[in-house]
Amino acid sequence: MLDSCCSSNASSGLSHLMAFTERFLVERQWYKLREVHVQGGDQDSSTFPGCINNAKRFEDEVNGHLKEGLVEGEDYVLLPAAAWHYLVSWYGLEHGQTPIEHKVVELRGIYKVEVYPIELLLVQHSDMDTPHTAQFSRTDSIDLVSHTAQEQFLVSPQEETRLWVKNAEGSFERLCNTRVTVLDAALSSGKLVIMETRSKDGTWSSKQPRAVGSTSKEDENFQGQPGICGLTNLGNTCFMNSALQCLSNVPQLTEYFLKNRYLEELNFCNPLGMKGEIAEAYADLVKQAWSGHHRSIVPNVFKTKVGHFASQFLGYQQHDSQELLSFLLDGLHEDLNRVKKKEYVELCDAAGRPDHEVAQEAWQNHKRRNDSVIVDTFHGLFKSTLVCPDCGNISVTFDPFCYLSVPLPVSHKRVMEVFFVSMDPRRKPEQHRLVVPKKGKISDLCVALAKHTGVSPERMMVADVFSHRFYKIYQLEESLSSILDRDDIFIYEVSGRSSISENTREDVVLPIYLRERTPARDYNNSYYGLMLFGHPLLVSVPRDRLSWDALYHILLYRLSRYVTRPSSDDEDDADEKDMEGKNSIPKPGNMAGGSSHNPGPEQAGPSSGVAGGSRAPVNNSPGPSHWPQRARRKHLFTLQTVNSNGTSDRSNFNEDTHGVSFSSQPYIAIDWEPEMKKRYYDEVEAEGYVKHDCVGYVLKKAPVRLQECIELFTTVETLEKENPWYCPSCKQHQLATKKLDLWTLPETLIIHLKRFSYTKFSREKLDTLVEFPIRDLDFSEFVIKPQNESAPELYKYDLIAVSNHYGGLRDGHYTTFACNKDSGQWHYFDDSSVSPVSENQIESKAAYVLFYQRQDVARRLQSKLQPGSSDPPAPPSCDSLPKSESMDVN
Repeated sequence: MLDSCCSSNASSGLSHLMAFTERFLVERQWYKLREVHVQGGDQDSSTFPGCINNAKRFEDEVNGHLKEGLVEGEDYVLLPAAAWHYLVSWYGLEHGQTPIEHKVVELRGIYKVEVYPIELLLVQHSDMDTPHTAQFSRTDSIDLVSHTAQEQFLVSPQEETRLWVKNAEGSFERLCNTRVTVLDAALSSGKLVIMETRSKDGTWSSKQPRAVGSTSKEDENFQGQPGICGLTNLGNTCFMNSALQCLSNVPQLTEYFLKNRYLEELNFCNPLGMKGEIAEAYADLVKQAWSGHHRSIVPNVFKTKVGHFASQFLGYQQHDSQELLSFLLDGLHEDLNRVKKKEYVELCDAAGRPDHEVAQEAWQNHKRRNDSVIVDTFHGLFKSTLVCPDCGNISVTFDPFCYLSVPLPVSHKRVMEVFFVSMDPRRKPEQHRLVVPKKGKISDLCVALAKHTGVSPERMMVADVFSHRFYKIYQLEESLSSILDRDDIFIYEVSGRSSISENTREDVVLPIYLRERTPARDYNNSYYGLMLFGHPLLVSVPRDRLSWDALYHILLYRLSRYVTRPSSDDEDDADEKDMEGKNSIPKPGNMAGGSSHNPGPEQAGPSSGVAGGSRAPVNNSPGPSHWPQRARRKHLFTLQTVNSNGTSDRSNFNEDTHGVSFSSQPYIAIDWEPEMKKRYYDEVEAEGYVKHDCVGYVLKKAPVRLQECIELFTTVETLEKENPWYCPSCKQHQLATKKLDLWTLPETLIIHLKRFSYTKFSREKLDTLVEFPIRDLDFSEFVIKPQNESAPELYKYDLIAVSNHYGGLRDGHYTTFACNKDSGQWHYFDDSSVSPVSENQIESKAAYVLFYQRQDVARRLQSKLQPGSSDPPAPPSCDSLPKSESMDVN
């Protein structure tokens, strides 16, 4: 019988090894004595081997360690379990010895008897100096190593632990995937494996980010409401904090992590995932926030992980909370995807089949590749209908979604603030607030201003003023979309006969800059710096036969509100009167001229703007830009031709003995000496402006209901040119009509309000107040799938969290309103600050992303909190929910 069990043991084949899962080692010398004894046939002979004794093969008999270098067939034999048990029953086992049992393992497709198992040194993170030796098969899982360590160090199975291994370089590496084998984890005998236990406050002892302000014993022993925990702003990370607080207050998802269900579903081999790192980092945050031991935590590890896997979030620039939320949901889904190997699924069109059949097929196909807690919680199904405008072909598909991005009703009007500069120099510039078509033209802006001023639109010119110069002078046919809200727009009154470019007009409009001379730093003092100041002018002058002295007096008249003329007894004054007669200086009624004025201080722009390197005008300056009159001391300022930036001379004039004519668009600079400017130029008066009555009007935007936004989302639209649809019938790309309908809705519905609008020329934020219900948001009118009338709660939702955005596009701040799943109290999360709020504070213009929970889910969760109650409590009123320490959603 024994021979049949041991036949061909030393050379047993693959099938023989597979028939047995274990082998027992017997010392070769004892086994040979046993063979001689059996062959002799005399049970009383001196060849009786005695009890099985393997002592010679032990290095350490107490711990059962075999000597190194033992060879099968020479030092020992391996027997199947049945043969071993027969031998023990016949001969017995030496007292104090234990059976030497070895597994038959498959190593890379080959079955072998594992004589020498892996010996690991197990230690606790809190006591690295007391190792415990344990043996493991190469095919044992890391999970078994973890359980062995827990048993050795008397750690409860309910406590969460993780393992580290010390590598040859002396650094430590996480054993993340506990489902791999010891062999796959590259663990060898003598490796030090450290078991770390999560602290009661949710942190790991190896990386304990201190809670903000937790320096005193009182803070160290802090015990608060779980979930009421702030997140430190690491530098423009309020967007991330807001998204995390919203997601943290989704009850079923948070319970999934708190109950450690995620550990069994971590997907380390998903090529679309992040090796479980995002899921683990998020789990760490949730456990800390819901431990009740922190007032605030520092999410630096999570921020680092996000930046590692999504480079757009690297650094500390401001981002969109919805974009971060989208990345996080996708990352969590792939890290927790229960589908380990995704199969190819071909998407099929409806092709005339019933909707319910196509929808069921689409959802099953989706679940064949995507099955996670994120899908269970947040995924719903759209019905998408495309109609070809040419052949009428209809394409119907059903597509999954994770959130709804709903548009806000957009006004076709736009409010613009401008400054009107009259031709009358005595009038201060007026600030106006105008309502114009959003897709209108510059001419529409002039028409709107004409209703306030009585000045004909034909007598207006529109310019963008920046840094004391004209950034752009607009043509009437240009689009208003090229003007941003932050631009400083000035509208100048000019002569009806004037133009800035048309040679057929009698007058030409001169752009005028103001500059002040400053001593240059050049060693020879031959150059001067010229600094722009104030606001530029647009002045109408005759196109032909205008003398320089006449131009000087025209400009002096235009500046008369804030430039003082020399006194009448001054020689200058007498000479000027004489020149007025000789040169027929234009009077206000005869010559166009708009009072170039500087609006309020908030519109003034940077005070800098140095035109460096311009040579000071001298009497012998060559060319047509030489003006003898400028050298006369009676003049308060001199004139200089410049480019559009006001920095360099240019020759745009034709000059003869009678005057100056213009051959192209010239720019003129009025250059002031510092002393003359200080004496005659009144800066305070120059900066003065008045507000028109229209500026005081409060333009209220009518609020919209959330249901209106959802209706817009499901409205038929025509595809844009940049995104055509390929019609399989026409075999061409078509601008088809598209309609989205809701087929099924998820347990937790995320609604993203599309407040940020981007076009080719502009970006804006819509601050429209969206009225959204706290409870009983009814989707029954929007879901087109045949409904179960006996279960209306399947279509009703209650609000559980809101991500807010305050401010504009360039800068802003994100915060969160969230309802605690245990206490039912609403709280306001502003980075590290958390405070309770009432329901009437939640609705605001800042609401950006809304989180709604389906009422049947809320009832199910609450009923599990109260297993003895026959009637489930009301849906989350979020003011009266019962308190509970934990929640089970399975």
